[in-house]
Amino acid sequence: MGSTALGGAAPARAGLAPKNGVLGSTFKPCGVVKLKTTPKVGRSSVCVRASIASSPQKQYSPKTPAVQSGEEVRIAVLGASGYTGAEIVRLLANHPQFRITVMTADRKAGEQFGSVFPHLITQDLPNLVAIKDADFSDVDAVFCCLPHGTTQEIIKGLPKQLKIVDLSADFRLRDINEYAEWYGHAHRAPELQEEAVYGLTEVLRDEIRNARLVANPGCYPTSIQLPLVPLIKAKLIKLSNIIIDAKSGVTGAGRGAKEANLYTEIAEGIHAYGIKGHRHVPEVEQGLSEAAESKVTISFTPNLICMKRGMQSTMFVEMAPGVTVSDLYQHLKSTYEGEEFVKLLNGSNVPHTRHVVGSNYCFMNVFEDRIPGRAIIISVIDNLVKGASGQAVQNLNLMMGLPENMGLQYQPLFP
Repeated sequence: MGSTALGGAAPARAGLAPKNGVLGSTFKPCGVVKLKTTPKVGRSSVCVRASIASSPQKQYSPKTPAVQSGEEVRIAVLGASGYTGAEIVRLLANHPQFRITVMTADRKAGEQFGSVFPHLITQDLPNLVAIKDADFSDVDAVFCCLPHGTTQEIIKGLPKQLKIVDLSADFRLRDINEYAEWYGHAHRAPELQEEAVYGLTEVLRDEIRNARLVANPGCYPTSIQLPLVPLIKAKLIKLSNIIIDAKSGVTGAGRGAKEANLYTEIAEGIHAYGIKGHRHVPEVEQGLSEAAESKVTISFTPNLICMKRGMQSTMFVEMAPGVTVSDLYQHLKSTYEGEEFVKLLNGSNVPHTRHVVGSNYCFMNVFEDRIPGRAIIISVIDNLVKGASGQAVQNLNLMMGLPENMGLQYQPLFP
């Protein structure tokens, strides 16, 4: 769904003026970074700026594996026959240093990937195998795109030297008792849960950089936490009465055949679900509570809408005494001004899902509510990219000591 690949070096820019309704990024030089195997030829590397949450001095920890420009990182994609697995493959098609060597899909074992996803038939990929037959001796890192509840035991059995980004919810909740409450079974790898790092990239770069196992955030939590975490940390909004109305394309429900996702069930309408207890609620509350250093609860209603991909979260918040909408805007501007993938729109420009399709961007803006003292924040992402596979690639880039925008410079596909 992306446009032409942009795997080459981005020109260094500083202090860009807002353009086309979006605040520009400021790029800073990054260090050269080292691993093994055969270099790919004919592709140049990219460079990206320092973290908003980390000082430039902390940008490359000694614990970070050194991967030199041009050297391969060998990748396994587990659960490659689902939407997030396919999106990993699409993104890595233009990654200059990640090469897929193992792909698993138990029900499609023995098939060529191009027969499962014909839009990726041009890619030179290994055949799909059952996970029990996968050989990890030729693998440096793993994207785990398996369903919730199946991942814990599988990751527990993987070689300990592998870097892993898990796209399921199996390691997102730090409290294993809370996990059991929301997911209906006891956590099967509590020792790994203690090791896992939550992968909200723009907020937790240092932790991600030094991690072996990263729990990739959910799509709704990504779109909600990116605007709210900075505002809560700065004490600009009250912790009570946070109301969130969120809408997702149907790919957010996965590729499995479900009656509720049939065309006649979702066409020409909007479908609210999980009203009293969506599983992303504890994940959002965990992140917001950590930002606030006290318990935060939210009112959250997710909706399925009849489009393939895209997500919009509309957040209704009460501002702290003396705080204005302009204060919220200015704080988000200063927080994300140097970021490549999080963009605060100018003025009254409204974020739309169609403007982020196929890309790793999150667009957001802040608006004054007609109720005094309240504000409305709108955030949009592509649920399969920034809400899943794109953020996963961004995280593994960090874990391997590579520029985090590598392989992710697809521009949104519009119209």
